[in-house]
Amino acid sequence: MGRGKIEIKRIENTTSHQVTFCKRRNGLLKKAYELSVLCEAEIALIVFSARGRLYEYASNSTRTTIDRYKKASASASGSAPAIDVNSQQYFQQESAKLRHQIQSLQNANRNLMGESVGNLTLKELKSLENRLDKGIGRIRAKKHELLFAEIEYMQKLEADLQSENMYLRAKVADAERLALAAPPPSSGGAELEVLPTFDARTYYHHQAVSMLLDAAAASSSSRYSQSSQAAAAAATTALHLGYQIKGGQLN
Repeated sequence: MGRGKIEIKRIENTTSHQVTFCKRRNGLLKKAYELSVLCEAEIALIVFSARGRLYEYASNSTRTTIDRYKKASASASGSAPAIDVNSQQYFQQESAKLRHQIQSLQNANRNLMGESVGNLTLKELKSLENRLDKGIGRIRAKKHELLFAEIEYMQKLEADLQSENMYLRAKVADAERLALAAPPPSSGGAELEVLPTFDARTYYHHQAVSMLLDAAAASSSSRYSQSSQAAAAAATTALHLGYQIKGGQLN
């Protein structure tokens, strides 16, 4: 059994009025979009709600489409040459196509980012989900490839460092063996004289002994000098008196 025909008249119920407006508005916008895509038509749709709220859709730009409409109306009335109008319309159509392509790409990019998906159908959402899954799979595969390459590089670098470390250790071991196996220096060479260890007690003992020896020598010298002086004085006195000294005695 088919749907009953709905009578076209003003809806008095406020809630039903608002719901019907939202549904019909979305359907109208969708039809305008489909017409612009399927037939490459330039469409500008302007809707004002009962409360004065503006809703619009344009395959190119609402203002551009309105300007084009004004020029087309003026050319139809004979205010401009036909050839200029045709050329202008051609370029406007090409410009509209390019703008529409740009807008479609922008919408697709927003959809990929999870934005502006409110007007998509279930089929379009599933298609978008499949595209995202495939893209994520490719991204993960590339990420794993780069990670494996980085791991291999780090492993190779570690092996090189270990090899270099072993080489340096072998060089150090060889140098130590050569140092141990080297002959002692020859006697003819310059040798360092080993200084005796300084002992304070021995030093001061030697100093005291040296001072005593110096004092004894000085005392002996003084006594010898005094004896010599006395003998000389006695001899001088004896000479003055006419005596002779023999064997240390006066005669």
